[in-house]
Amino acid sequence: MQKLSALILFLLLSSVGFSQNENKSNDLIQFSGVVLEEDSLSPLPFTAIIIRNSFRGTTSDIYGYFSFVAAKGDTIEFSSIGYADEYFVIPDTLSTNRYSLIQLMTSDTFMLQEVQVYPWPSKSEFREAFVNLNLNRAQLEQALTNLDDESMRALAANMPMADGSSNFKYSQINRNSQLYTAGGYPSWTILNPLAWAQFIDSWKKGKLKQ
Repeated sequence: MQKLSALILFLLLSSVGFSQNENKSNDLIQFSGVVLEEDSLSPLPFTAIIIRNSFRGTTSDIYGYFSFVAAKGDTIEFSSIGYADEYFVIPDTLSTNRYSLIQLMTSDTFMLQEVQVYPWPSKSEFREAFVNLNLNRAQLEQALTNLDDESMRALAANMPMADGSSNFKYSQINRNSQLYTAGGYPSWTILNPLAWAQFIDSWKKGKLKQ
């Protein structure tokens, strides 16, 4: 009798667990969409898209597109550097297993006040240094000679022209840089170790002499 009771209890618990898992699977949907800038309506790449209070989610690609599995009723958080965080609650009354969204992101960049750095502590010291400035006449004449019309025309005539392939490559590099720094300020190339490695390699190969 005890074995029969235990068997009946096990079957009941198994049926309850199976029904709960089936309900959870029915709540899962394919959540897709695109993230755009509110002002320009241009795609916003690399936006972090996660289910709130969890570690599940994804990021948008370079076209702002995203797609991942979520559940009905989940709160989705959109975050990107330079933009205010946005939240969206997936409706729990969906009758399909797919849902699409166009999410607009509002720019949230703070502009700091301009800071002017001078080599002199005060305006009076700058005025004194400017009045007593002793210009080297030879260097001034050399600069004027280098900037005259004939010298500039000679430099322009000897300037190599870029072909179509080089122009296309240059435009693609600029486009990739714009996408990489979207929502913020572009990074300084002087602090980029890869740029320094390319510079040293070109210097060793004698490309800078050209």
